[in-house]
Amino acid sequence: MEHTGHTEDSFRDHIATVDENGKRKWVFPLKPSGRLYDYRKYLSYVYLLVFFGLPFIKVHGEPLFMVNILERKFILFGMIFWPQDFFIFGVGMLIFIVFIALFTVIFGRVFCGWVCPQTIFMEMLFRRIEYRIDGDAPHQKALAQAPWNRTKIIKRVTKYSLFFLLSFLIANTFLAYIIGMDELIRIATEPMGQHIGGLIAILIFTCVFFFVYSWFREQVCIIVCPYGRMQGVLLDKDSMIVAYDYVRGEDRHKFKKNEVRTGGDCIDCNKCVKVCPTGIDIRNGTQLECINCTACIDACDEMMDAVGMEKGLIRFASESGIKNKVKLSFTTRMKAYSAVLLLLIGVESFLLLSRSDFDATVIRAKGMLYQEQPQDKVSNLFTVKLVNKTRDELPVNLKIENFPGASIEVIGKDLIVKKESMTQGSFFIFLDKRAIHKRKTELKIGIYSNGRLVKTVKTSFFGPVTH
Repeated sequence: MEHTGHTEDSFRDHIATVDENGKRKWVFPLKPSGRLYDYRKYLSYVYLLVFFGLPFIKVHGEPLFMVNILERKFILFGMIFWPQDFFIFGVGMLIFIVFIALFTVIFGRVFCGWVCPQTIFMEMLFRRIEYRIDGDAPHQKALAQAPWNRTKIIKRVTKYSLFFLLSFLIANTFLAYIIGMDELIRIATEPMGQHIGGLIAILIFTCVFFFVYSWFREQVCIIVCPYGRMQGVLLDKDSMIVAYDYVRGEDRHKFKKNEVRTGGDCIDCNKCVKVCPTGIDIRNGTQLECINCTACIDACDEMMDAVGMEKGLIRFASESGIKNKVKLSFTTRMKAYSAVLLLLIGVESFLLLSRSDFDATVIRAKGMLYQEQPQDKVSNLFTVKLVNKTRDELPVNLKIENFPGASIEVIGKDLIVKKESMTQGSFFIFLDKRAIHKRKTELKIGIYSNGRLVKTVKTSFFGPVTH
């Protein structure tokens, strides 16, 4: 995106949180307020309620949502997925990548500022605790520079203790999404020696979150997260961004009461800079550090309202819209891309909903052709592998669907597949030799459970050709 302010372009040579000597510049943003910030708060309340509450919700005794990488068991909204369903996740990952690209081209980094867990936890939990204990930005700066005295020690101990407890809570919740709430409760209530691995995992997660939210903070968005760097490639002049209207705002100068204003509407109050959680000046144009949190929009609108000028000097807009003085609208391109996004979501939803709860694989025994049997019969030996993804134990019966007179004899015990498990067995298929007219006969095997057809698989039967 092009430079839109009146300052030099030197700001693009470095990030806002690092000085000329390469040292960290600590950001002390002013406490945000305003209409958009209120919307973000309400959204965060819903987000946090879902995040902390979801692990407690169960369906048929199983978590509603769980991603158990260790046991390769995944539950999405009550539906159990196993490694056999990996293709769905592969397609989902491709759809996710395309979705991000299209979403960013249309809506910029709205996700970062409004929905990203890093932003919500940082701005809506940890930062608000910090405001409550340390005060607003000027008080935080003064406290950071103050000598260590009783007041500073109490505030630091209180703040970081709360940060650690909150990090511990978040770490436990994340772990609940991996191993399930029941297992997490067992780790917490049973003797420590029985769950050393789980306790170590909780402590590692806790320390990582504590480090991120107490010290690393906005550096996650700027340095670690690849999405911000993708922004420079994905955004174009028609993408929706948080932007400063330089056409209306320049040349900027301080506001004086009762003056006849001849320059731009920007009163150079720097409120948009002071409130920014990543420390940038939005008036310089779209930058890597901007997460579209809209704090600068609220701050600018407040100042414009105070001096009696029109709001919207900083707003959601596009670069071409500002340049051509055209209001942001839902263009044909945005509609087309949005339709593609909905289509992609529909494809993945179809794959999720249409996937089978029961899988079966039938293969002929290796190294064997056919066996001559009494009563002019011919047999082939097969191996069957059954996967039961449901929460019920399933007895299984096999039946040849397309070859009259064929029979199946299971070797050993009857086939029973336990819930959320797999089993395998062997069986013979018997055909009348006189009914075999070619070397390779295609068979369809119906797999029944409790009288209901749950799967049909194809296989090949080898036998002698009779004339």
